[in-house]
Amino acid sequence: MNAINNQLKLSQILHPKSWGLWLGFGLLALVVTVLPYALLLQIGRGIGSLSARLLKSRAHIVRRNLELAFPEMSSNERETIVAENLKNTGLALIETGIAWFWPNWRFKRLIEFKNIDQIVELDQQKKGVLVVCTHALNLEITARAFATFAPGYGVYRPHDNPVYDFIQTWGRTRFGNQMVDRKDVKGMLKILRRGGRLWYLPDHDYGRRNAVFVPFFAVEDACTTAGTGVLIDASKCAVVTASSFRKGHTYTLQVDDEFSADFPRKDAEGAARVMNRAIEKVILRGLDQWMWVHKRFKTMVERSMGKGSRYK
Repeated sequence: MNAINNQLKLSQILHPKSWGLWLGFGLLALVVTVLPYALLLQIGRGIGSLSARLLKSRAHIVRRNLELAFPEMSSNERETIVAENLKNTGLALIETGIAWFWPNWRFKRLIEFKNIDQIVELDQQKKGVLVVCTHALNLEITARAFATFAPGYGVYRPHDNPVYDFIQTWGRTRFGNQMVDRKDVKGMLKILRRGGRLWYLPDHDYGRRNAVFVPFFAVEDACTTAGTGVLIDASKCAVVTASSFRKGHTYTLQVDDEFSADFPRKDAEGAARVMNRAIEKVILRGLDQWMWVHKRFKTMVERSMGKGSRYK
């Protein structure tokens, strides 16, 4: 398994181009440490509301995604979700700070757990688990919550900026979790085969390479990674979906029942269909808290139609 390189040279740390990043993350750490959660919630959602006014393109993407995914949704209901989703997008910055900088005693006050016993049982059985999470806006909260009882490995893309990547890796691993590069498939399989937990997020459009086109909500040909089936077939791991959603001042981490038996073997399209149906159920638990600002339906079956044509 490839090691995550988060070592920085002194020249990179001190370079003037890095000062803004250090200052920004330092300010985030100070704010989330000093202020109470109730105020942090207002600040985060306020940032999201402000960005919605300044960045109209974000609102367009969220609205268009909802139109495509839920064509029967009324315009009033859709606009309510758009507004809430953008507020929660701003809150994601604060939630990242909470996940990376809060001590355990404070963090645990925010979290409730549902159906996590099976994760503990699978761990005792030394059974590898593919933990399928969604891109809920509070994803960093979910990862930190898992670290309190069952640390694992998160699949991620190293950031192009080495300083940002260093801070991001430090924040995500300081409480027990570890990271694995999304290109390191052998490393992922090694984790699963030796009984580890691998967090995997197959709910975005990652492009047509190693992908199939299957239904996702009302879109019949959503570009979906075929990696899920590959990992399950090669490792014979258990599979669960798990994500956190916020209600008021509490985040509930819910782990769904293990369902590896539902996946057809050696059938990338069939596995992607099963996975998307499971992901849909999770997203519906917190529809306004999923990352609708991502162009989920940008890759088209017909190359001639052009990437992102659904959003023009």
